Amino acid sequence: MSLAIKMPKLGFGLMRLPVNNGEIDIPRMSKMVDAYMQAGFNYFDTAYVYHSGKSETAIKETLVDRYPRESFYLATKLPAWTMKNPEDCDIIFNEQLKRAGVDYFDFYLLHSLEDGSNYNTYVKYGCFEWAMKKKAEGKIKHFGFSFHGTPELLIQVLNSHPEVEFVQIQLNYADWNNPLVHSGRLYEILYERHIPIIVMEPVKGGMLASLQPELENMMKVVHPDKSIASWALRFVGSLDGVVTILSGMSNEEQINDNLKTFTNFEALNEQEKQIIENVVKKMQDMPLIQCTACQYCCDGCPSSIRIPDVFRALNTIRLYPGDNRPRLFYRGLVSSSGHASDCIACGQCESVCPQHLSIIELLKEAAAKFDQQ
Repeated sequence: MSLAIKMPKLGFGLMRLPVNNGEIDIPRMSKMVDAYMQAGFNYFDTAYVYHSGKSETAIKETLVDRYPRESFYLATKLPAWTMKNPEDCDIIFNEQLKRAGVDYFDFYLLHSLEDGSNYNTYVKYGCFEWAMKKKAEGKIKHFGFSFHGTPELLIQVLNSHPEVEFVQIQLNYADWNNPLVHSGRLYEILYERHIPIIVMEPVKGGMLASLQPELENMMKVVHPDKSIASWALRFVGSLDGVVTILSGMSNEEQINDNLKTFTNFEALNEQEKQIIENVVKKMQDMPLIQCTACQYCCDGCPSSIRIPDVFRALNTIRLYPGDNRPRLFYRGLVSSSGHASDCIACGQCESVCPQHLSIIELLKEAAAKFDQQ
């Protein structure tokens, strides 16, 4: 199977947009969209829930209202966890069309298939069949899903739904053999079936953009002029079957570096592959929380805890116990949000975490380190 269109190697992910005073910075985002489009790339990935529902509206202002509709591809997603009945498919979809200011979506995904509730909801409400009707109406050009489940579930879904044209998976070198994420095995299943792959989290929510000095030096010795993030992006871009790699770009520095990486893209050579393998071996000895800062855990938190930021501080203090910066960062964080110790263990966060993290226990650790000082 292949998509009958030419896909850009670099996709613009709209989940981590620049913000100003808590709102998406539209002028700044417009400049980033312009730089990306002018470099010859044109795939934009948003979702109903990104930026608390404001990402789709932002892409209307920065892209749809400013460029010809045929000059770009726009992807968005249907979220199972906001649905209460089959009619919600049309209600949400029509709202998305209005938010984005378009008559159709080039790519439409069922958001975050995983073992249990989300996939069951999509089946229960007939979302696969509904999407095919929208495609027949011309409202959806290409249909697929994003996936955070097990290899066994992926096989089950693909066997049950041959109409799926592409699948979006989390894929990066750190998660290739991760027993919770299964990046390598998911890739193999899709590649064996010739299903086009769109990649999310190639830099693992920014975790692979900055490594410990020892690991960064292994890369800098070979390429002192290349960013650490570019290694992660080139790893994924070197894999056959990957059609587009999404990068959630938050500032001009990131977009400029990504454009540098993907303009005249160079696949990894054997020496570079070996360096990444060595980096992964050393990373596996470091006890870091594998949070990608997707923010899914934040929206429904009754204590308003900014969980990814708490974990960012916790990871830093795990690596550098004597560094006072994580404590200063945490102190500023909780001046406008909940403390880790405010967790009431309701489990809402764990039910939506794509990384399947034991968030409640990790917040207890953070509370012990930061709230009991």
